[in-house]
This record gives sequence, C-alpha cells and structure tokens, in this order.
Amino acid sequence: MIGSLVRALVVTMLPFAAAAAPPSAFEKVSFPSRDSRELVGWLARPTGAGPFPVVIGLHGCAGLYARSGEINARESDWSQRLTGAGYAVLLVDSFGPRGIKALCNERERSLTPAGRARDAFAAIDWLEKQGFAAKQRIALIGWSNGGSTALRVAGAPEAKRLRHVIAFYPGCRVILKRGWQAQTDTAIFQGLADDWTPAAPCEELARSGGARFVGFPGAYHDFDHPSLKLRERKAAYSQRPDGMVTIGSDPKARAEAIDAVMAILKRP
Repeated sequence: MIGSLVRALVVTMLPFAAAAAPPSAFEKVSFPSRDSRELVGWLARPTGAGPFPVVIGLHGCAGLYARSGEINARESDWSQRLTGAGYAVLLVDSFGPRGIKALCNERERSLTPAGRARDAFAAIDWLEKQGFAAKQRIALIGWSNGGSTALRVAGAPEAKRLRHVIAFYPGCRVILKRGWQAQTDTAIFQGLADDWTPAAPCEELARSGGARFVGFPGAYHDFDHPSLKLRERKAAYSQRPDGMVTIGSDPKARAEAIDAVMAILKRP
C-alpha cells in the first residue's frame, strides 16, 4: 500500500564470466572523491551512445559485493532493470577504497552517511564530465545505509544538481532531530514492519521535510531484494531488545516499489 506519496576516467571492461567478478555488463571506473582518494564505481549503460539519464546507486552497510566477489543481487537486479529502461547506472563502492568490508554490526563507524554523501557528490562531479550522461537527468537511489546517505545528499544545497533522490529503508532518527528539509524531489520507501530502521521516524521526516513517504505493510528491511529468504540476523541499532533484525524479500512490496520508482524517474 502506498502512503502519502512517493581526473580522469579509468575504464576496464570485465571479461565474460570472470571468476569472483561482477557481471560483464558492468565497466569498472574510478574517479576522485572529495577526500583525496580514488573511488571505485561500476557502470552499466544501455546500448548506444546516449546521452542517457543516469541513476547513481549507493550500497548498504554490508558493502557492494557478495561473498563470491560479485555485485550484490539487489544492486545487480536494479541495474539490469534500469538499463533495460534506458538509464545508465553508476554503483559507487564507498567501502573498498577505504579498506572497509562491512559496517552492519558496528556502532562506532569509521564512515558515516554524512561522510558517504561526499562520495555521491563526487560521482555527480564525474558524471557531469561524461558525454554519455544527460547532465540534467541524474538521480540517486540508496539502500539502507546508502538510503541514509541519500537523505543527507537530499538535504544539502547541492542536491539541486539531482533530479530525484530515492531512499530505501534509511535510518531517519538522527536527521529528524536536525530540521532536515529536502532540497530536491525526494521519496522514502520503507517496510512498515521494519525492525532495523523503523518507518515512523521516516514518515514524520517526510511530512516535516517536504519528501514523500511510501510505506509497505508487513514488509521488512531489504524487501526489494529479488531473492532474499526472510530471516533474522544480528545488527547494530536493532529496535529489538535481543539485538536481532528481520530482513528479506517481499514480492508484493517489491513489485509495487519497482513500479513506483520507475514512475518517479520518468517524471520531469
């Protein structure tokens, strides 16, 4: 159910079916961050020369890669879906270049969403110099920790460089206390049963900060994952006294979210 609305390029083409590597549809790119390091990204583009509208993707606290070394199924699935619809996708790896594997179980984190927001703006800086990118049609999607990062981006004056910001199951408690206001078109997608990043603060944030809130009854964290079996795991910042959280796909919520995201991206 939908609630109150929704310096230089270094490119390496991956060999087909390379072991422990992202799918061959991705190109590895590097670009300068805003903290004097090189960032890594994975670029997927539709066929043709472009220019294409672009979606920047920000991974969650587990990082961008599965244990196999491939890009996580959620980000890979969204990338295939978006490129099929005519969008270029740039997935930004904020962890690898900093030697971080995961942050899900860390309460004291070496990289915060506010810090990751600089990576998102560095990605915009780079994209605006690329001939394949439609510079006036860049959007941002973030998941979990990446969703929290997306909201930091959306609240910054520079957010006006983005057409849309979409945050999937972000944490909203901290920025709710800081008088956050969306500076560009922003939507928050949240499972209403989420016991890791609860929906209520995000719904309030959207209402007070000029964003749209899209809530999915009965859905948990990671509900848009294509094939994640519902399960529990340990995590920092759980809302439960046992420190566990529930994660997993929800087919109905996933389908509705896909439709809603595509509708947002098509809007002028």
